[in-house]
Amino acid sequence: MSAALRASPKQSNLLRFLKPQTTTPNPSSLLRHLSAEPHHHPPPQNDSSSLVGQVVEPLQTTDNDGKEDKFPDLLFPSTGPLPSPRDVLQTIRRLGSTAEALKFFYRVQTVRPQESELLSFTLEAVFEHASREPNSHSKLLDLFKRFKNSGIPFSANAAGLLIRSFGRAQMVDESLLVYNELCPSHRFTHIRNSLIDLLFRRGRVDDGLHMLDEMLKPNAEFPPNSNTGHIVFNALLKRDRIGRAVDEEEVVGLVSKFSKHDVFPNSVWLTQLINRLCRNTGWTDRAWDILHELMKSGGVTEAASCNALLTALGKAREFGKMNTVMAEMKKMNIQPSVVTFGILVNNLCKVRRVDEALEVLEKMNGGENDGFSVEPDVIIYNTVIDGLCKVGRQDEGLGLLERMRSQPGCMPNTVTYNCLIGGYCKSSEIKAALELFDEMNKNGVPPNVITLNTLVDGMCKHGRTASAVQFFREMQGKGLKGNAVTYASLINAFCNVNNIGKAIDLFDEMLEARCSPDAIVYYTLISGLSRAGKLDLASSVVSRMKEAGFSPDIVTYNVLVNGFCRTNKLDKAYETLKEMEEAGFKPDGVTYNTLISYFSKSGDFTAVDKLTKEMAKEGIVPTVVTYGALIHAYCLSEKLDEAMKMFREMSSSSKVPPNTVIYNILINSLIKKNQVDEALSLMDDMKVKEVKPNTNTFNAIFKGLKEKNQLSKAFELMDRMTEHACNPDYITMEILTEWLSAVGETKKLKSFVHGYQVSAPSGKWEK
Repeated sequence: MSAALRASPKQSNLLRFLKPQTTTPNPSSLLRHLSAEPHHHPPPQNDSSSLVGQVVEPLQTTDNDGKEDKFPDLLFPSTGPLPSPRDVLQTIRRLGSTAEALKFFYRVQTVRPQESELLSFTLEAVFEHASREPNSHSKLLDLFKRFKNSGIPFSANAAGLLIRSFGRAQMVDESLLVYNELCPSHRFTHIRNSLIDLLFRRGRVDDGLHMLDEMLKPNAEFPPNSNTGHIVFNALLKRDRIGRAVDEEEVVGLVSKFSKHDVFPNSVWLTQLINRLCRNTGWTDRAWDILHELMKSGGVTEAASCNALLTALGKAREFGKMNTVMAEMKKMNIQPSVVTFGILVNNLCKVRRVDEALEVLEKMNGGENDGFSVEPDVIIYNTVIDGLCKVGRQDEGLGLLERMRSQPGCMPNTVTYNCLIGGYCKSSEIKAALELFDEMNKNGVPPNVITLNTLVDGMCKHGRTASAVQFFREMQGKGLKGNAVTYASLINAFCNVNNIGKAIDLFDEMLEARCSPDAIVYYTLISGLSRAGKLDLASSVVSRMKEAGFSPDIVTYNVLVNGFCRTNKLDKAYETLKEMEEAGFKPDGVTYNTLISYFSKSGDFTAVDKLTKEMAKEGIVPTVVTYGALIHAYCLSEKLDEAMKMFREMSSSSKVPPNTVIYNILINSLIKKNQVDEALSLMDDMKVKEVKPNTNTFNAIFKGLKEKNQLSKAFELMDRMTEHACNPDYITMEILTEWLSAVGETKKLKSFVHGYQVSAPSGKWEK
């Protein structure tokens, strides 16, 4: 037995380091140990043993008077305690350079050439020394090449140190060489993690995934740990990473495989993945599957990932699945946040399921919502109030505003008032909207430009343009400036009442105030000028629009073409069409309808025929407007047979049914031709096809019946008019008053005016 093996039980750990273990360690404990991150040896202590000092001294001096020859006896004495691995490590760390560490290594190699484990441990310490010196990766590469074929196995810690150092220097191939030199049984999880991280960072995605595949096998010797998951998910879900694209299906597959090893993406990464899946059309079901798989595995503990899926399900109007997610969150004890309930409430309000949104809010106010206690915040209240206002239930929204005041930390804000003011404006309750505005100021809630725009637009749309201007001026005086939306509402209002001068003044004011008009403002003004027949001014505004960087769209061009046609400026219309096509816009149905209407009224049916054929060639289907323009033109040209022919074609073969306007055009024309029976037949046809007649329809028939004095039929139609809730106008009353007074039936007229039935026995008053 050698002297080294005759040491007493009290001897140092070096003996146990050299001596093979006879006991078998617990496999699971060993696996956890080998899969853990590298063990970093403790730093050297100041109270080094005298043995370390005796060994280091001759290695650090050039004139040692033969002391170096005592190295074997000092380090490996034939009697007495052997130095421990700690002593060996401290010895090397006390040395001043890699060169001295190498000198130590070679002495150990000389003394103990067969002790491969000891040499491996010593070589690891040499690498550690080199890693702390300048240009370490270059020195480590030299050492690696020197000892690669020496027969001395690299320890796991040595390999890990080399891979990390080479990785910092972006030396991918060198890191792979180190890994391949390592004994397979020492390719621990932490070493694979370092290499996978390097491969992903350098864009070698397929190489990284290949190494990962080995770790993700069901019975992998070195399975992934949380650090593996951190490296992989961080790399693959980053937007700016290099290397080939990894699609969502690959990432989902990895998430599923990781979960089999109880490794899960954190809340941030899982939320990113769910969002990416949901952004792809048709992938929401995949997001649903992976989230549920992770929930069942215990890999989802926060609401953020569930919120991402709930948002996507809400957009798809999958409320049943949203409720399922909420139920499973409760089952898995995943606490929803106020954002979770906000998503549910918001999507219910978007589809006008306001009562259900109110139910959610009421449960939250009760402190209990499906087992979860979450207080509603200002955003949820505002969402429900906005939903109520959009369905005309602003009074209920006002009640919620009062409730908000009684709830701590939930005071109404500018958005709350804006929602309610908007609701009252849409329902024509301008007075109530202004009262809320006054209350808003009284309670110290500052209005913003949305408040201003809502009130200005509401007043303009309900004929209170002067009040809107006055309100705008008051707000300007208080420092609340308008924007393009404000001016667009005012300009449109003045254009609608043909006050073009005021509209242009506001446009100029806007420019002086350095409030840049947007495309909507330009279009509003161009449309108003065109309707007013001021085409030169409209063209001038188009030029200014282009100078401001906006390009006219197809709608703007159509407005101009229509204006030029109505003012008989066909050459200008042609120029506009040419410019439109040069800008990349092909004539659409509106363009063709405008031109067909113009040429029809002009009686140029040859041009109309060409346009309809070209329209069909371009694949543009005629609309009710197209047929209406043609039928009207035939009637104006007294080509009633042609008009009726087109009407019958429209009714039988066309997919575009005639509307009230077309029936009225034909009925009027038939009455003018004294063809009352044919006109009555058309009215019966309207009833069959469920086309509702209007006051103009009845007026035309009454004129024809009056000429033939068909009172009984007139009384029937008066009853039909009452049934349809079709109010008579002054023309109706003029026709009937003159006729019925002349035949002594004023009582019937009074009954009709008051909405009563007036029919008499058929034929009593017939001539």
